[in-house]
Amino acid sequence: MASVSYHIANLLEKMTSSDKDFRFMATNDLMAELQKDSIKLDDESERKVVKMLLKLLEDKNGEVQNLAVKCLGPLVNKVKEFQVETIVDTLCTNMISDKEQLRDISSIGLKTVISELPPAPTLLATSICKKITGRLTAAIAKEDVSVQLEALDILGDLLSRFGGLLINFHPSIQHALLPQLSSARLAVRKRSIIALGYLVMSCNNSLFIDLIEFLLTELSKNSSTSTTRTYIQCIGAISRQAGHRVGEHLDKIIPLIVKFCRIEDDELREYCIQAFESFVRRCPKEISGYINSIVDICLEYICYDPNYNYDEEDDDEGMEANGDDDDEGESDDEYSDDDDMSWKVRRASAKCLDAIISTRHEMLMDFYRTVSPAIIARFKEREENVKADIFHAYISLLRQTRPTVSADPDAMEQGEGPVNLLQVQIPSIVRAVHKQLREKSIKTRQGCFSLLTELIQVLPGALADHISVLIPGIIFSLGDKNSSSNMKIDTLAFLNCLLSNHQPFVFHPHVPIIVKPIVSAVGDQFYKITSEALLVTQQLVKVIRPLDVVCSFDFTPYVQALYQSTLFRLRAADIDQEVKERAIACMGQIISNLGDSLQSELSTCLPIFLERLRNEITRLTTVKSLTLIAASPLKIDLRPVLGEAIPILASFLRKNHRALKLSTLTCLDVLVRNYGASLTGAMMTDIVKEAMISDIMKELPPLINETDLHISQLTMNLLTSLSQIDRASMNHIQTGILPQIMELIRSPLLQGGALNSMLEFFQALVATATPRLGFKELLEMMTKPIYEPQQFSSSPSHSSLALHKQAFYSISRCFAVLTVGQISGAGQAIVEKLIYDVKKSGQDSIKLFGLLTLGEIGKKSRY
Repeated sequence: MASVSYHIANLLEKMTSSDKDFRFMATNDLMAELQKDSIKLDDESERKVVKMLLKLLEDKNGEVQNLAVKCLGPLVNKVKEFQVETIVDTLCTNMISDKEQLRDISSIGLKTVISELPPAPTLLATSICKKITGRLTAAIAKEDVSVQLEALDILGDLLSRFGGLLINFHPSIQHALLPQLSSARLAVRKRSIIALGYLVMSCNNSLFIDLIEFLLTELSKNSSTSTTRTYIQCIGAISRQAGHRVGEHLDKIIPLIVKFCRIEDDELREYCIQAFESFVRRCPKEISGYINSIVDICLEYICYDPNYNYDEEDDDEGMEANGDDDDEGESDDEYSDDDDMSWKVRRASAKCLDAIISTRHEMLMDFYRTVSPAIIARFKEREENVKADIFHAYISLLRQTRPTVSADPDAMEQGEGPVNLLQVQIPSIVRAVHKQLREKSIKTRQGCFSLLTELIQVLPGALADHISVLIPGIIFSLGDKNSSSNMKIDTLAFLNCLLSNHQPFVFHPHVPIIVKPIVSAVGDQFYKITSEALLVTQQLVKVIRPLDVVCSFDFTPYVQALYQSTLFRLRAADIDQEVKERAIACMGQIISNLGDSLQSELSTCLPIFLERLRNEITRLTTVKSLTLIAASPLKIDLRPVLGEAIPILASFLRKNHRALKLSTLTCLDVLVRNYGASLTGAMMTDIVKEAMISDIMKELPPLINETDLHISQLTMNLLTSLSQIDRASMNHIQTGILPQIMELIRSPLLQGGALNSMLEFFQALVATATPRLGFKELLEMMTKPIYEPQQFSSSPSHSSLALHKQAFYSISRCFAVLTVGQISGAGQAIVEKLIYDVKKSGQDSIKLFGLLTLGEIGKKSRY
């Protein structure tokens, strides 16, 4: 304690220096000390520190002043309540000082102290709040506007954090604030509205009713348009902060606001419509009866643009199509009058419609009949900010429609439904958006692509008849030199969405003009554009050569361009990780779909995949790409890399990386099924073949267990494939793999896909005719826990059954599958034995097993 006091005393002494640098450094060191949790000040040190910091608030140097006010924050929590009261008293006194700089710094100090008070209601917080509040209400009544503004700002902060502690002061606060709503200064009115908004969150009902009555009375008087605007703003603010309390007064408020909408004052209309929006969001139940009226008002004023003639623009549409874009831009500028406030009315209307659409799902049908056509017609809006809100309103309508689509897949067939109505309006949407896609405004084009993306997600394939109209706009945004990076990224993202949600054949006429800008984007210097372009390329490859349908489109002219651009990114080692991964995925798709046209290039490309397979960062993506290539119906020749790839893949099975294991098992399964001849054919010596399969087999036993049934399922799929292409490989499963499978079959968790994989494996294993793993041997291994239960203890101690009940179901299904697969004589003997066991056995386990197995056999055969 003594050393801290000594150090603080030294700092305080330096703060009195005539050198401003000394004062600054000492104050900075003091702040560092105060921020330490361990610091404890004695009473004398507290007093001196508080006194010195308050003195430094009047320092001639601004930087010293700023540091001193920052010190007040941590100091509040380090000194006793009396000292905090001293700080607050001094700051409140300084706040009404004649010196402007001192006033400003003291106001900042008060805000700092308030922000540092603990949010929980403590004695300190209560005491300080009460002390500040009285001084602030007095300061608000002063004529000095700057003092009023600071006092109102601090009062707002105080009410927002500690409104509940000031209940006794609420009447006096409201009494001080209400006259300020008619102040000559708009800034004073605005801050008074903010403070009242925070006040109504915690004031009692009586005071709230008084406030609403005051506002309604003043609105009824309508003494001046200026104060009427303020009172409507105030009602809107109150609704946003305490909408549940405003609801019961809406019957009186709404008619007044509707009336003021008809007054020729754009700002007043804007505030009225903003108030409607707050009612819609905050009083959903009480506003229900007025929704239709509000919608009508919004639809009227979303078109309110008295200074612009849109009819002339429509008449000149043909001229615009001929490329007269510059003239159109000049026309827009001609009407950009600084005094024109009508755009604010239109923007408020769009936001209000957005709020109604977002909160009234039950009115979706009505929205499509009335609101949707009106919003589509307003896509031609000339003000960029208003247009963005109009787009957002329509996107909200589409988002409301999306749950309907997913919930009712037959909605497209309904005569009357939101989806059907949207389908009818798609031509109008495309026509309206088509004009905007060639706008110079980047924000407008981004809005168009966002809207169209949402439309595709609601109705996949909806734009199939309009691709020819949209492609020029897409090419324009990709090729425009003035387009920002974000614009290009958004365009590519939309193109990717468009390609993946429509049938390939609709794009075939446009492929020649699409390929060049995409290839150019893949080569872009900005990695995010490259990354998005690689995604588009991957999708485009599936479009020009779909493998799941017969297609006559000639894709060969585009193969080299797509391949070379992707190869350049695939080879690069010093690029962003996201680009690396997407280049690997894209090249995998190219080889999978176009590999038969790239035979001479495979010797260059496939070794790169091997390199990426050895890299810890890119190996997972490479495994997925190899799976895609191996599964291709084009039968790509992977023999040159299989010898090196399979041992690497096998090594991944022991990694502690679940996603990598899953992908690797799938990849190996596909390779074994599709390239089994390569693993076992004459091209490889027996030693190499056995080594490759052995590499895989020795990694499999640890993967077969109940802790991860998905991995177990894929492992047994792989074993099934191996047994089919190389029967000899099953000779070695008795020591490691088969015991794990027999343990898994007794697991109470085995079911679903993992159990089905096990059934397939047993069938394949019997078909291999492996010595000591024939039909009878397997049946004996399966049933041993049931017929010789003393060797197994997996069932609960209180149960009369040898195994868990679920295990009987698993074993009976495996038993039945093998039995049904046998010739009738052997199968018949098994069935007769089971019937005998059910009738004669005295053990519940054997009876249960017999009944379940007979049932399973009965489902699969006619014994």
